[in-house]
Amino acid sequence: MRNSFIRTIRWKFIFIFVLSASLSVAAAFVFYQLCKLLAKIDTFRPPINWLIGKTGSIPVLVVGGAILFLLLFFVLSSKMIRYLGEIMRGLQEIAKGNLTHEIAAKSNDELGLLAETINGMTKQLKKSIEEERNAERSKNELITGVSHDLRTPLTSILGYLELIENDRYKDEVELRYYSNIAFEKAKRLKKLIDDLFEYTSIHDKGPMLEMKKININGLLKQLAEEFVPILAKAGMSYRINADEETLYVHADGSHLMRAYENIISNAVRYGREGKYVDIRIGKSGGEAVIEVANFGEPIPARDLPHIFDRFYRAEKSRSSQSGGSGLGLAITKSILELNGGKITVRSSREQTVFETRFPLIPAADADRA
Repeated sequence: MRNSFIRTIRWKFIFIFVLSASLSVAAAFVFYQLCKLLAKIDTFRPPINWLIGKTGSIPVLVVGGAILFLLLFFVLSSKMIRYLGEIMRGLQEIAKGNLTHEIAAKSNDELGLLAETINGMTKQLKKSIEEERNAERSKNELITGVSHDLRTPLTSILGYLELIENDRYKDEVELRYYSNIAFEKAKRLKKLIDDLFEYTSIHDKGPMLEMKKININGLLKQLAEEFVPILAKAGMSYRINADEETLYVHADGSHLMRAYENIISNAVRYGREGKYVDIRIGKSGGEAVIEVANFGEPIPARDLPHIFDRFYRAEKSRSSQSGGSGLGLAITKSILELNGGKITVRSSREQTVFETRFPLIPAADADRA
């Protein structure tokens, strides 16, 4: 126990009081004996007899002992008083806004504990302020990103609709061309708004998860089949490489589908040149390991650390043309983490791989579930 009963401030003051009193009594006794010896010497006898005759020996000893007691008590307790002053000055410094100031914990009593508590409170306050500032900065960045990404397609929509409204087209073919562009831009705008609502819902409220046992092999095979028309349109196909053993994880199936839809869509969008999307399912160290690989152009190394940031797009011009909202991978990362998983990415000239991991349900538990 850090603060033992005997080391409390109360007992330290009692000890100082008793020690000061004891030393004062001892000093008074020594002074009394010394006066008795000096009274036998002719030189000192007259002043001593005069002092005792005027006041008496007991008042002299009491007054002298009291003065000595106060001096001793002040000296012996000065260290604690100075430390208390340091704590007060530290509090004043913190009150001025200097949250980096730290009060040294110099004792094992309540004062030392108070100093540590103040330091902990200050660190927590500093952390809370930093988190609030980061949240404010994040909100401002979100607003800026949203404004930019909404304005671009909206400007195009208004521009083409204005051409149609003012009859600035040659024939019906050009009219349909303009209306088709406005329609595509409107679809992109809707997707961005939908993604934005999903992202803010995940971060602000958190989705209502229905956690259950999920057959990850079956889920990904089903999802891959659903992507066949999209893959065919892009001139691509999928390949699945999975262990014979069925792997089970504990997650929300619908949210997991949403996350892997984003990953596979991303692989199709940027991997057309490679013709294939590979889905690899295995296990390692008690985790289900799922890799989605494409064989298109690699992600630049400078972009890899930011690939899951909202509104961040690698190769921005190509991303803009492909219709990406810049939120898909941020949503994916949030969903996977809420379901107890994690995602990483690696990219080279050969392939770009998005790797996800989930804790496996042990085989015995999976059979019972």
